[in-house]
Amino acid sequence: MRDELVRRRSRIHRALYRMTGGIVGRRLVDNDMLLLTTIGRHSGQPHTVPLLYLRNGEGWVVIASYGGRDRHPAWYLNLVDAPSVEVQISRQHSHARARTANDEERAHWWPLVVEAYGDYAVYQTRTDRVIPVVLLEPMSVG
Repeated sequence: MRDELVRRRSRIHRALYRMTGGIVGRRLVDNDMLLLTTIGRHSGQPHTVPLLYLRNGEGWVVIASYGGRDRHPAWYLNLVDAPSVEVQISRQHSHARARTANDEERAHWWPLVVEAYGDYAVYQTRTDRVIPVVLLEPMSVG
């Protein structure tokens, strides 16, 4: 899928999710979806993407697969530079700190995410990069 098509679909998904509080867009390919907002590393502006996720206690796990492309998605590069992010699930907004799972954590989570969405295994075969597993850990605000 071309990058522009991915961006267009993401914009539509994000808009529907936001307008309906997740009533539309909350589920995709039998998985739960969240909206992740990072701060653009070049623009300094908020950048929001819909992502499949798994629960990790009070936090969440997302995958920076980018469909198996040879480069990381922009949202992942953004959170590496600025790990404070916002997570929206349905109408609930949370602040979180994002970090890339270490090798042990990835070894634990990777089979679980592949079980939830088998295409992640396909994506990994398309690239030489190790697809990052990202842990989103809730932060208390204020």
